[in-house]
Formats: sequence, C-alpha cells, structure tokens
Amino acid sequence: MQDQITGTATSSEGTATNCEGEVASGSGMISFVGCLLSYFRPYRWKSALIGLGLLLAVAFNAAFSMSLKFLIDNALLKGNKHVLLLILTLLGAGAVVVSLAGIGCDYLYAKVETNILNDIRLRMFNHLQRLSMSFYARSQIGDILSCFSGDLAVVENVMVTALEWVALPLLEGVLSMVLLFWLDYRLALIATLILPLSLLGSRFLSSRAVSSSCRKKELESKTLSMIQENILAQPVVKAFGLEQIFLAKFIRHNTVWLKTAIRTNFLSAMLERSALVALLIFNIIITGVGAYMAFEGYLSIGTLVTFQSLFLTLSYSLSSVTQYIPNLIQASSAMHHIQHLLMEQTQNGEAPAMTILPRPVQGISFHDVSFGYTSEQLNLNKLSLTIPYGSYAAFVGPSGSGKSTVINLLMRFYDPAEGKITIDGCDLRTITQDSLRSQMAIVFQENFLFNLSIRENIRMGNPTARDEAVETAARAAEIHDFIAGLPQGYDTMCGERGARFSGGQRQRIAVARAILRDPAIMILDEATSALDPATESSMNATLAHLSRGRTVISITHRLSSVFDADRIFVIDHGRLAETGSHKELLDSNGTYRQLWQKQAGFTISEAGDQAKIDLERLSHFPIMRKLSREMLEEVASLFLNELFAADRSVIHEGDCGDKFYIIVRGKVEVSRRDSSGIDRRVSVLADGDHFGEIALLKNVPRTASVRTLMPSLLLSLHREQFLRLLKKAPLLQESLEQTVIKLAEHDALFDNAHKNTTTKAGA
Repeated sequence: MQDQITGTATSSEGTATNCEGEVASGSGMISFVGCLLSYFRPYRWKSALIGLGLLLAVAFNAAFSMSLKFLIDNALLKGNKHVLLLILTLLGAGAVVVSLAGIGCDYLYAKVETNILNDIRLRMFNHLQRLSMSFYARSQIGDILSCFSGDLAVVENVMVTALEWVALPLLEGVLSMVLLFWLDYRLALIATLILPLSLLGSRFLSSRAVSSSCRKKELESKTLSMIQENILAQPVVKAFGLEQIFLAKFIRHNTVWLKTAIRTNFLSAMLERSALVALLIFNIIITGVGAYMAFEGYLSIGTLVTFQSLFLTLSYSLSSVTQYIPNLIQASSAMHHIQHLLMEQTQNGEAPAMTILPRPVQGISFHDVSFGYTSEQLNLNKLSLTIPYGSYAAFVGPSGSGKSTVINLLMRFYDPAEGKITIDGCDLRTITQDSLRSQMAIVFQENFLFNLSIRENIRMGNPTARDEAVETAARAAEIHDFIAGLPQGYDTMCGERGARFSGGQRQRIAVARAILRDPAIMILDEATSALDPATESSMNATLAHLSRGRTVISITHRLSSVFDADRIFVIDHGRLAETGSHKELLDSNGTYRQLWQKQAGFTISEAGDQAKIDLERLSHFPIMRKLSREMLEEVASLFLNELFAADRSVIHEGDCGDKFYIIVRGKVEVSRRDSSGIDRRVSVLADGDHFGEIALLKNVPRTASVRTLMPSLLLSLHREQFLRLLKKAPLLQESLEQTVIKLAEHDALFDNAHKNTTTKAGA
C-alpha cells in the first residue's frame, strides 16, 4: 500500500501533470479518459481479465444477433428441426458461460475501480501532507474538501457505469459494424456514411459543455468555502449584525452559480438529445433502404432481420455513449480539480542527499536571514543571532514584528529567501525534515486536540510510546490527577478541537504531548498568554522544570513570563533591535524597556477577571498626563473591568464612541472596512495597548472595529464619568481638547500613510 501512495502515485504523476492542462480544453473528455487509464496501470492483469470478459459478452451478443439469420433462413424457412435445436442449444450454453463470466467480471471490476478511487484518495491525502504552509495559507478549506467529496463522487459514478455504458457498447459497436459489412457491404456503406453525422452535435457542444462544467465546479467549491467560513464566523456575524450582508453576498454568488448550472445542464442535455434525434432518423433511413432491397430480392429476409438487429445494437451503443457524455463532462471537470490539487508543488522539498540531524549539542544560528510571506513585505530582514544549546531564549517585540516568523522558519514550515539557519553548523535545507522535527516539540497558544482519547492525543508526541510513558508525561505536565479522576480516565474522548476541556487543561495535555516526544528543542509559541494569571504562573513553573537540559525558545508578547530567560531577543520590524538579559535590557532604555513599562502598572487578581491600574501607569496616557494626582486617583477608581471571550466584538466601526479602553491582558484585532465592504486588519493590539481616547471628550463615530483574538481583560472608562470629573477643572478640559485635536490629526496622518498605530487613539 505504501508503494501505491508514494511509488505508484509518484510514477504516474507525470501522466497527471501532462493531462492537467488539457482537461479544461475542448479535448477535456479524451484527456480525462487518458488520466483515468493511467490509474489502471497497477491493475493491468485484472484489467486484462475484465477486458476478456467483455469480449466474451460482446461475442455472445453478436452471435445471438447473427443466429437470427440462420434461424430464419436455415431452420424456420426450411423446416430443419435439427438446425433449430443445435442453434438453441448453443445459445443456451453460451448464455450460461457468459453469465458466469459476467459475474466474475463484475467482481473484478468492482475491486479494481474501488482500489483506484482509494489510490486517488490516498494520493491526494499524502500530497496534502507534503504541501507547504504557504499553500494552506492561500487555500480555502472548502476547495480542498470538495476534491475528497463531490469530485471523487463524480469520478466514482463515471467509473461504476463505465463498463455498461461505454466499454461494452463501444466493443459491440465495432463488432456490429464489421458484421454489417459481412452481411451486406452496400447497406453497411450507407450506414457508415450517415452514422458520423450523429456525432456533429457532440463536436459543436462538447467544448462549451466542458468549459461550463468546470466553471460550475469552481463555483461549487467557492460555495462550500463560503458556507464553512460563515459557520465558523457566527460569533462575529451575530456580534456585528452581519447576517443580511452575508446573506446578500451569498445570494449574489448563488445567482451566478444558478445561471452556470442551468447552462451546464442544458448543454449536457443537448449533447444527448442531438445524438438521439440523429440516430432515430438514421434508423428510419436504414430500415427503409433495407426493406426496399429485400422487396426487390437483393437481400434475404433473414439477412434483413439480422442486419436490422445489428444496426439497432450499433445505434444503442452510440446512444449509450452519447447519454454517458454529460457524466463524462462532469467527471472531466472533477478530475481537473483533483489534478489541480495534485499539481501543487511541494515546497521546502528534500534533495536526494539529505543528512539526518543527530541530537543537537552546540546551538542554533540565524545568518543574515530575510523572509517575507509575500513579495511586497519582508517579515524578517537580515536577522542574525545565535542560541546556545541548553539555554532559555525568548523572542519578544510588538505585534507583527516577526517573532512567530522565526519559529516558522526554524520548524522549516518555510525557507528563508536569503541567508540560512543552522543547527550545529548544518543548514536546515540540507537536513531531512523528519530528523529536524523529531528533535523539536512545540506548544502553541491554542493547541489542537484531535477528537480522540486523551491517551491517543498525548501519544501523538511519540506514536510508539507505551501507556506507562504516556502517564509519566501526564504526571510531568501535572495533568495526571485530573485525567485519572475522569469516569473514563485516559480513554476520555477530547471532543472536536478539545472542546470538552478548559484552556488550561488543553494546554497541559499539549505539554504532556511535547514531553513525551523528549525533544532537544522545546518551542513555546505564546503557550500561556491565553491563560488566567494563576494557571499561567503554574504552567510557567511546570515548563521551567521540564525545560532543564533542553534548548527552550519562547515566543511571547507578555514580558512577565520571560524575565528569567538567559537571553532575550527583541525583534522590531523584522530586525534584531536588542538582545540581552532582562536586567541588561531594562538598563539599556531601549525598545524592551518601553514594552516593559507599557505592560507594567497593573494589579491582576489570581482568577484573571479583575484588574486595577497604577497611577504612574495611568499618567503615561497622553490624555491623562495633565491630570493632578488627586484626579488620577479618581479616574483610576472609575475604570470598570470588562472580560471578553475570544472572537468577540468590543466596538464596531460607525457606532457612537463613549468609552476609552486599556488592554490589561489579551490581544485584539483592529479592522476597517474598505470600499468593497470587507473588513481589513490594520493593527493587532496586546497587553498594555489602548484605544478610544478621543471618545472620552468627543461624541464621534468609531473609526474602526475591534475584535478579541484571545480571552481578554480590558479596563474601560465611560465618557460621561470622565467629563463629570473634568467639570471641576474647566481650564484643564480646554487643554485636553487641544490634545484630542492633536490625536485626531496624528490619527489622520498615519491613516494616510497606512500605519498600523492609527487606531490606538482613533478607534
């Protein structure tokens, strides 16, 4: 089976590649047949037996038609009972043999066509495993899923009916034509001249039908993606009241699909109808000419009956093929879609002479690494750094600075555009991906749990691990007691995406999975940022204990979780801005110090649902700088705690603004609607950021929408309460209004320059 996935599939990939470009053209059906036949190669001997069975059936059908001539001319008209019994006996014996052969043929074909469909399915799935992350970033899930569902179903339908509707009729048609010439060449010549005319309709309509069917298939995939996106985005849709907008968008798309479907179905029907009408007319012509020749004595009655029987067989054969053409058109567009997926080039491929990475003992180095997910923007720019083996390294920086890109390149989800990354001096591009990733384990911010048991989810870290090792890893991750207390223990199903457990429980299961892998390099990608303070503190202690003897790389926006790191790398706009220990970076008064001061100054409850802001931190906001200490104390008491789950709306563009927000913990996305009505991300804000200062003094509509990307705790201050406080100091209010004017001008200036920081004041 593995050979079929990697060997046979790969060997036939050239065939698939050659035919992919032709499927959408006028010769799409022929190309589809060629593509499909390439999948029969591993089953050539079974296919040969199936072909032999078909030939036997065709020979018997032709013999049955030919027997009419001898029954009429040699038995019935001459009263020869011996010939009559001989013919009937031979026909009966032939029927038994053909029936048994047909049963065997059906079984073999069912086995072959099912295996071929399975090979295509396995080949697609195997190909998906080898595609780069960039493919998944640009592809719609519905488009991929349609290859496995609708497309394969169409191909299966064509294959199941291929013997009955194509292979057998074509063989019968060829043999019938040969026998027609043997019976009477004059009448056969007439049939030969007029039968091709029945295919004129197919010639003129097939290319249009194929093109229309391909367009319909594309629209069906987009429809599936649109529905899936809408289902996943229901919290946002309902929070922003977008039901009618998405309904109108779906109606527009569905109208286009409807018109395309009508055209496709009509063209398919016309292909079949044109051939049937032509065959009906030609049957009448052949019957008339044959009857006239028999009447004049040029043909015997037996020959006329046999000729008419064979011509009807030929007509039905052509009719079957023409009725099959609409299915063939749909299958050709479905195969085109499948081949389009299989044509996707695998990136980060491996050269034939790749080395296997042993357990690292030196360190990781970035050498002038530059990379961008698109050609328009670099996410990393000439980044150079070294992480010694066994050290604890942290990458911090503003949102969008390139921290996560470091991990994506280190895991070799992508390759650098320039420069190189080495482990123990070996370029990652010369190391097999399996050996590279076997030395690593990663804990994400949102860890994916499969809809399997807890035991099997943990075992994903090391599929060959025994149950004892799984439980040992769970104990190390401090989740064993919780699991053991469940009614089904380690056999408890996790539910879709781990929905049966809390965020902290999912994280600990993911940590156990990473521990079971026994990695040399442990990667923490915002691993604790979505947890409450108590759980985060406990999790950090667990990770610190488990990281001994390993290289630990932590990506985070929350500086309080990495102050004890051996080395902190501050990334800003894709460059290494600073590096050093927590104390060294604070003393340097650079980017790190600014980030630390922004996130400091909050007192948070252990449950993570209540927070207070210090007066010094409050005084750093532009609109608060001129307030006296007494007023700052009063303002601080007016802030309310607002706790938002992930993917929830905080403010909506166009709504009246009446609150100022400070992000204590969490992360939010700021978006603005473009001219086409689509929300575009303009910024991501995290711990310590703020938005809505203008709303404290001016009743103006919100200039952007804000949505949470993770569970977030915000402090909010209402305009009415703030203005009530300012009434005690009228001169101060005038000064603050001038500050607001400057903020608005700053907002407009940066908006025109497409800067992400615009919304901090203007949202």
